[in-house]
Amino acid sequence: MKIITLILLFFTTQLFAQEEGKGLYMRKCAMCHHHKRIGHKGPPLIPEFLKKYSVEELAEKIRNGFPQTQMPTFEKLDTASLLALAAYIKSPIDEGFSWNTKKISKSITIFDDPVKDLGIKDIRQVLPVVERDGGFVWIMEGEEILDKFPLSNIHGGIKYQFPDLENIYVPTRDGWIEKYSLKEGRRLAKVRVGINLRNVSLSRDGKYVLATSLLPQQLVILDSKDLKPVKTINLGGKASAIYELYTKDKAIFTYRDQPKIGVLDLNTLQVTYTDIAEPIEDFFIDPFDKYIIATARRGKVLRVFDIETFKVVFEHDMVGMPHLFSATYWYQDGSFYFATPHLRKSYVTVWKMYDWSFERQVEIGGDGFFVKTHPNTPFLWIDNGTDELVLVDKNTFKVKKIIPVAGKQYIHAEFSGNGKYTYLSIYENNGSIEVLDTKTLKILKSYPANMPIGKYNFVNKNRRYLPGLFGMDITNEKCKGAEDENKCLLSLKGLNKLEKVAIDNYLKNLKTP
Repeated sequence: MKIITLILLFFTTQLFAQEEGKGLYMRKCAMCHHHKRIGHKGPPLIPEFLKKYSVEELAEKIRNGFPQTQMPTFEKLDTASLLALAAYIKSPIDEGFSWNTKKISKSITIFDDPVKDLGIKDIRQVLPVVERDGGFVWIMEGEEILDKFPLSNIHGGIKYQFPDLENIYVPTRDGWIEKYSLKEGRRLAKVRVGINLRNVSLSRDGKYVLATSLLPQQLVILDSKDLKPVKTINLGGKASAIYELYTKDKAIFTYRDQPKIGVLDLNTLQVTYTDIAEPIEDFFIDPFDKYIIATARRGKVLRVFDIETFKVVFEHDMVGMPHLFSATYWYQDGSFYFATPHLRKSYVTVWKMYDWSFERQVEIGGDGFFVKTHPNTPFLWIDNGTDELVLVDKNTFKVKKIIPVAGKQYIHAEFSGNGKYTYLSIYENNGSIEVLDTKTLKILKSYPANMPIGKYNFVNKNRRYLPGLFGMDITNEKCKGAEDENKCLLSLKGLNKLEKVAIDNYLKNLKTP
């Protein structure tokens, strides 16, 4: 009887706490975060967004407010109330609601920011920067910041629009996509496509913005001009990502929880599916639009699929989930390569492309997340979860380490299109963006930033230019010191088809001016 009484008392207390937390939420939070906790002026308050906080940590955050946001402090609430509020916010939410075309259309906001000339000299060198906790996106070129505009809960994955190259689209974790004009130096509009956004892509002609959401599980197709919804497709599962092809009017997406690949025809806006062996957690499309390189979180195999047939053309056992979206590519001695970090592992792996093979594993001394390179550096630039920048020689694979800012975590290198500059994120609340001379490794400028992370150079983040970077590698290797570089390239013998495509892309898109 005593045990039953204690059990009833426990559940009564829990129920009371939950009801108290809900009541506090409705009075204190719903105005900004929506009565269903799906976000309004403030971000969604749902478990998917709050995994890194315990109830106690979240209660303390609520008491003190979140820095760099408009959220007030709640210092007058007692500890029990704060814990009840935090527990309610951490509780599961009903995922049965929809975010339909009507809601998407209603969310469209047009900005009236003044027009300004950013003074962009070469679009190929432009670099948007995500200052995550600062709540800003920067526009950089060379050593200078040209503009900053506010945006909360930034997801990353900024995309450029083709063919006019005038606009970028910036997604947030809570479902917003903001359109910014590089030509006019101002925000144009924003739209909310869901509650928990996965990623965005654009059709190769720039006509459509494509957005996958995890909550709700859908694909939204927007008109890129006015951000109005064109079509919403129920995915019935968790999309891992969607990426456009630049050689065809198609986009490809995969699922985290279903063993199939989806293809969106951008002429008909219809989806077709192909069944595969297991779900794909992470993937990238190779620089020549010929293959999907993929893996699954629970799987221990890297697989390469032919993009025409989705047949597996290569697979290799491995240990540790690769972060394939962060893979980097280069050409050397007649072969194409990619390297990828592995989550919670202290190494990167190197793979040969097109005549597919595993090449080697390189220890980096810590759990890294990004690996990057450029034809104008001899190194792979890698983070390892510390203040160290790991430089791996692409010829010898020897490792050397430098410390950009002592005692502060470095993460993610990005290069200007021509490789003259390298931009490093010092991933701290009182962090910075460090601008380096790529060849000398000398820090040229340092800009204070609050948890800066992704950087998105026009050339390095567009697959249609990646063959040109291979072409730059080939040029550096085979025509270095030539009096007439063009003549040297045209006289090269014995090149295969991909090498020729790479050189043509380089001469057309990346060769100065």
